[in-house]
Order: sequence, then C-alpha cells, then structure tokens
Amino acid sequence: MIRKIKKQLINHYIFSLLAIFLVYLPSCKNSDSEVVEISFWGMGAEGEAVQKLLPAFLDDHPTVKVKTQMIPWTAGQEKLITAYASDNLPDVFQLGNTWIPQFVNLNALEMLDSLIFYSSQVNKINYFEGIWETNVIENSVYGIPWYIDTRVLFYRSDILSKAGLDRAPKTWDELYQISKKIKKNLNNPEKYAIYLPTNEWAPFVIFGLQNGAGLLRKGNTLGDFRAKEFEEAFDFLIRFHKEELAPIGISQVTNVYQAFAEEYFSMYISGPWNINEFKKWMSGELSDCWMTAPLPGPDADRPGLSLAGGSSLVISKNSANKKTAWSLIEFLSRPEIQIKFFQLLNNLPAVKQAWEDSLLQHDPYIQAFFTQFHHVISTPKVPEWEQIAFSKVQQYAEEAARGNLSIPEALTALDQDIDRILEKRRWMLSR
Repeated sequence: MIRKIKKQLINHYIFSLLAIFLVYLPSCKNSDSEVVEISFWGMGAEGEAVQKLLPAFLDDHPTVKVKTQMIPWTAGQEKLITAYASDNLPDVFQLGNTWIPQFVNLNALEMLDSLIFYSSQVNKINYFEGIWETNVIENSVYGIPWYIDTRVLFYRSDILSKAGLDRAPKTWDELYQISKKIKKNLNNPEKYAIYLPTNEWAPFVIFGLQNGAGLLRKGNTLGDFRAKEFEEAFDFLIRFHKEELAPIGISQVTNVYQAFAEEYFSMYISGPWNINEFKKWMSGELSDCWMTAPLPGPDADRPGLSLAGGSSLVISKNSANKKTAWSLIEFLSRPEIQIKFFQLLNNLPAVKQAWEDSLLQHDPYIQAFFTQFHHVISTPKVPEWEQIAFSKVQQYAEEAARGNLSIPEALTALDQDIDRILEKRRWMLSR
C-alpha cells in the first residue's frame, strides 16, 4: 500500500514538473526567436548598396531585421538633425567624418570604446591612423571608418616627362619648377600647368596643414590663418595663379576630364571618386599618359600630408538595440564585405586588410591612395568647420587669386570672419 502511494506521489510530481515545463516552454521559445528590428540610414548610393550586402548579415542573425533608408547627401545633415530633434534617429547611420564633431556636440552618438574593447573584428590597428583619428573626440571613439578617401595628385605623365620629370613632383619646389617648365613648353597662354580652382578649399587647407598650420587656435575658438605657417602655404599656391601657371576661377574649366585630356592643364589635386571618370576620358592612345601620386611635401624631409576623408558608421545614443546595431557595424567592417562594397560603388575600404585584395593591388591608379592614407590628417574637429571651409576659405582664396586683396589682407579678413563664426563656441566654453 505504501509502495503504491509513493508511486502515485512520484507520478504526480513528474506530472507537475511536466506541466510547468509545458507552460514555460512556449514563452522561452518566443523569447529566443523574438525578432529584433534595427534601423539603418545611409547616404545616397551607399544606402542602396547596403541592402545588397544585408542578406549575408541576416543569414548570420536570423532573429534580426534591418530597416534601411536612403537619404540624399544634399539633405542628409538636415534630415539627421531633424531626426535628432524629434528623438527619432536610426540605430545605426552613416556620417561624413567631418560631421562627427557636430553630433558629438549634440550628445547624439554612443561612445564606442567599450564595444571596441570586446570586439574581435574592430580594432584601431586595423585602420589607417589618420583616418581612425577623425572619429576620436576628447579621447573617446564615436564612429568606425566605413569607407575612406583623400586627395592625391592626378598628372599627365607624358607632359611631365617632356618637361624633364619622369615621375610626379615630390616637393613644393619640384611642383613649382615643373609647372614653369610645362607652361614654357606649351607655348600657349590658353593652357596651364596645374588646376587649383579657388572654389575648392581643400588644396589651400592641405598645403597649410603640410606646413604645420593649426588653422584654429585657443582651443579651436579663434581663426589662425594669419599664422606664418598658413601664410607661407597660401602664398605658395596663389603664386601659381599670379604667374598664370593655373587658371583663375572655375569659368575657364567646364569639364575637368576633357580639359585634362586636351592638355588644358597637366596636374590636378583630387580624390578617388574621379578615377573612373579619368579612365573614361584618358582612353585609347591616352591610357598610358596619366597617373596618380601622393602629394608633394614642403621639402624632402616632410611627406606631403593630405586630408583624412570618408564616412563612418555610428550608433545613436538613444538606440534601444545597441548590441545588435554594433553587430551590423562589425559585419560591415569585415574585409571581404568591404571589398564587396568597393565592387558596388568603388568606395575605398577603411580596413587595411581589404587592401590586400587583388582588385586593389592590380589597379595602378589606386596605389597612390594607399600610400597617401599613411599620411593623412583631420581638419579641426569643430561643428563649424564646413561653414569655415566652404564659405570663407574659398571666398578669400578667390579674392587673393584675382588680386582684389593682398595675401595679408585676405587672411586677416578670413580670420575676422572665422572669429565671428566661432563666437557662440567661445561663449559656450566660457560658461
């Protein structure tokens, strides 16, 4: 009898456990298979290209859904600011690396240091130092380089060879001397040695940085373009305009690629986005008549620095799914995915290991960029930088090139305008 009671108790106990297990089994299953949705915003063609890369990510993360949105570059900054103001930023989004200071200033971005520390995929040593540094604000990392760009020298190798130089110029003096020889050999006042358009601020800033200019001073609160280092570089470039080694303004060049092919100018400082266009125009008999090279430096002892450009991936500070968002960034940072991205858009990989791929190794025009990426530097990390560069540096470069202002006058006026732009920054830092 006792044995029968014990058996009944055991059976009841087992049945109770089974009932509890069956009750909780559905909820555990639902928890494990619950879909996590994250949002991703990409600019222009990049947003579309990501959609073609996502299937591989989703295969590895079957419980994740990624909602993507493409934003035109022209409206990107405004749309992101609007999304921030309405607390509606996506989990992951693309930022031009010069935009990062602005969004850090808004406290809109997640600091990524701890995520990087535990990551097996993302590590500072995997990236070019100057590019990585654009994402660092006050010793904290806020973005991961996605694709990168910089500026190098595009040049007509045949014309330089006729002028006595069988390679690209490596110093400022070589650049100046070969320009004078090219101009003399052309024997045509309607043709020039180099194109330095005053509506492009980058060359003026690049040469200033090469010469050790700080651009801004006192904690990036005042302009410093009157400093000796920048004035020397600015004077050097304006000399090309004054001596008619470069055309003044932009009206004289309606098609850069055609002008290059027709020997209207023989050298031009530009970025990787122009490689394919130059390949189209410099075809046939001209296919072996041009090349790219790292920028010349002030002298033989100082390499020619260039700008650290490109786009980064960031996470919204208010994202509810930061771990999943980080998984997407890690996926897009894989070397093989970076190469697929390059195949889609020709955007140069940020991860150094991806540069070992034959697609990049066998393209002679891209190799100069790889070399240059070891010598790049960021512009001042202030939200106002684009306003300073696009409106003010260009404005006074044009005034000086046309002789409307002397170089000291132009740089004094430039600093005064910049001081006004940075007035709010000074006020905020003083509080």
